[in-house]
Amino acid sequence: MGKGSNVQKAAQARERNNKEKTKTPEERAAALAKAKKDAEAFICKVCKQAFMVNARPPVLYQHVTAKHPPGTDPVSCFDVLKDFDPNDPKGEKKAAENAAKVAATKKVAAKKGDDLSLLLDAGLKTTKKKA
Repeated sequence: MGKGSNVQKAAQARERNNKEKTKTPEERAAALAKAKKDAEAFICKVCKQAFMVNARPPVLYQHVTAKHPPGTDPVSCFDVLKDFDPNDPKGEKKAAENAAKVAATKKVAAKKGDDLSLLLDAGLKTTKKKA
């Protein structure tokens, strides 16, 4: 059996649709530039090793401790390690301290004014009584 006209029409339509879906040369160049920029988002100032944009501070700190002599300041390699604590890599202790400070300030404010609006801001809700 030979190819019918419907088969040829379908193949032509498929080719036409695929041409419309492809990127233009400008879009390809922009995507390539973004990929290169993301691949070299963090560069060690000492050894010039590049890290991708998704590298987190613990990974960068590990690079400093593993690749550079002991006593090397992590900030001398990466600026993002300025406030990094190696004993608290996820920042949980710092977040807990900040939450405790916020809670303490809310308690002090509530004691000073005894204002109901502060209690409502703290999460208490009032309900209406049914008649």
